[in-house]
Amino acid sequence: MRKVLVFGNSGSGKSTLAKKLRDSEELAHLDLDELAWQNTSPPQRASLEESCNAIQDFVQENNAWVIEGCYADLLEFAAQEANEAIFLNLPIEVCIDNARQRPWEPHKYSSKEAQDANLEMLLDWIKQYGKREDVFSLEAHSSFYNNFAGKKVMLVDNEID
Repeated sequence: MRKVLVFGNSGSGKSTLAKKLRDSEELAHLDLDELAWQNTSPPQRASLEESCNAIQDFVQENNAWVIEGCYADLLEFAAQEANEAIFLNLPIEVCIDNARQRPWEPHKYSSKEAQDANLEMLLDWIKQYGKREDVFSLEAHSSFYNNFAGKKVMLVDNEID
């Protein structure tokens, strides 16, 4: 049974690849954005315990799955059950272009206009990927990838077969 983690910078194509895997291989799909944040204004991260409990429930309920996100702390927890990791390590410019072309994500924003209102903030976030020292950083993702014990692949472009 395939149990795959897809991770990388914002705009790297995590959701696109995860949905492709979900549809082509009939995998259950979990977007970590959906459980990592509380429904507050401004948004705040859910507790690590709460998020890990939700991941545990998901992996127990599904035999084959794809989990996608940029949260190295949550990926570390999910890695206990995963047998494959895909690191989308694309150039910043490609991530920026992808973010500019992103379709409306109704599970995250009330409208396309609300999503677009956050675009400049997202682009700044993407540009900081290599400089940050948090669980969303290139450093955290590289460390996770290097330490992952299962099958792993690093993709440097969106040309995915």
